[in-house]
Amino acid sequence: MEISSIKEFLNEGKSYIELGNSIQASEKLYKAAEEAVKSLCRAHGNGVWKEVAEEGRWTSPLLFKGVMEIARSLKNEEIRRYWAVAWTLHVEGFHEGRLSIEYVKEQAKDIEELVKLVETSG
Repeated sequence: MEISSIKEFLNEGKSYIELGNSIQASEKLYKAAEEAVKSLCRAHGNGVWKEVAEEGRWTSPLLFKGVMEIARSLKNEEIRRYWAVAWTLHVEGFHEGRLSIEYVKEQAKDIEELVKLVETSG
């Protein structure tokens, strides 16, 4: 996915924050993070990228494995935290609807940092 599409998810998430909709904001922010991880794996996670090709699709375990690979490859442990935030938004924010809009708004900063990595590290 191109960076413009990833940024579109990020911007949609921010729009939902402004509307006070924590559930949809959580899901759009998660989707931006998921696509950012996939993009980073294409560039820096060769092992996972091969497994995705063999499997024919992305799975949650492959996303988590990809995060570990790109964190090592880029020597950036913050990626693990960004992904943990994204997963919390996905599960607790979207699926369970338990997160306040204030919490989601604060966590959006980490998703923005993850998206920036796609721009700067390809």
